Amino acid sequence: MSLTDFFSPINPDSFTPKQGFFTSQLGLKAQIYTESFPDFEEHTYDLAIFGVLDGRGAVNNEGSALAPDYFREKFYKLNEGAFNSRIVDLGNIKHGATIADTYIAIKMVVSELIKKDIIPVIIGGGQDLTYGQYLGYEDLEQKVDLVVIDNQFDIGDDDNEGIATRSDCYLNKIFLHQPNYLFNFSNVGYQTYFVNQESLSVMDKLYFDVHRLGEFAQDISLTEPIIRNANMISFDMGAIRSADAAANANTTPNGFDGEEACRIARYAGMNDKLTSIGFYEFNPAYDNNGQTAFLLAQMVWYFVDGFYARKKDFPLTPKSQFMIYRTSLKDGSGEMMFVKSKKSDRWWMQVPYPSGQSKNERYHLVPCRYDDYQTAVNGEMPDLWWRTYQKLN
Repeated sequence: MSLTDFFSPINPDSFTPKQGFFTSQLGLKAQIYTESFPDFEEHTYDLAIFGVLDGRGAVNNEGSALAPDYFREKFYKLNEGAFNSRIVDLGNIKHGATIADTYIAIKMVVSELIKKDIIPVIIGGGQDLTYGQYLGYEDLEQKVDLVVIDNQFDIGDDDNEGIATRSDCYLNKIFLHQPNYLFNFSNVGYQTYFVNQESLSVMDKLYFDVHRLGEFAQDISLTEPIIRNANMISFDMGAIRSADAAANANTTPNGFDGEEACRIARYAGMNDKLTSIGFYEFNPAYDNNGQTAFLLAQMVWYFVDGFYARKKDFPLTPKSQFMIYRTSLKDGSGEMMFVKSKKSDRWWMQVPYPSGQSKNERYHLVPCRYDDYQTAVNGEMPDLWWRTYQKLN
């Protein structure tokens, strides 16, 4: 089945200004499916944007199905940055006969694009579409590190049969999916009053990484190593405070501000191992003067900007571009090794695989902060090292 079978073209009138585009604007830089489907044999693309016109799984926010074209109206008016973009817009995936059909369509598109070394940029739709995005990795024979930016954990009771789910419980489908190819899950920005203690206990027992909004109140750059560990990212627009992103029926007063959301998106773009990203739960019905559409457009612009600013320092080659640091624990139980990139000044820690767990590698590399290295220098074991080691076991 060809990619063209999944998509419907975009009406150019829905995103083209009356006076047309300036030559510097993305509307003339991107290859957009308006009449003929883009030719992947003739052109090389780095990023593929596509919309998903399905909000049936979006709890209390079904209007999110209309999001993609409202996003395009703002995005393509933005000027290209200091990069030569190779972006293709594949159009929209229409909602299937059932929500499960939509997930399967997303799965097949994401899988095919990743195989072509093209990063899918998904504009939803409800955040339950993350499950379809995740399914795209099923045939790629690799473990997945998933990062979700959300103000709560979507692990509610799921009474749906098959692969159908909802935006408030889709994580259950991911956690329980067989075969299991999820290695790590990280939540960025949860708000404690939206999360029950039982859910926190579950995350702790699974050695998943969950981070309160307050952890980043003084320094949003603390999100960078968490995001750098992701193969795939799901961004719920409800994680942004209502003052900056009102177009979500479930929006709340607190959350990331618009500038922080853009910086998170740029960190995602700079992540060398990231292979897909989805932006979900934008509902145009609640948009005041198009401000949330503008913010989403700017977030995707920053993602593109980050992508073209990648340092390509993961995997860690050539070795001459890195510095190795060794530290010893106070109790004498062993030493820890850290790696710092000379290109980007970013840090990783090496966590050893248990005996026999990996035939090809001795260490699992985990993005970390300088503070983790400092903890180890003081003879203490960083919490991130311990949780990773437990998962490897």
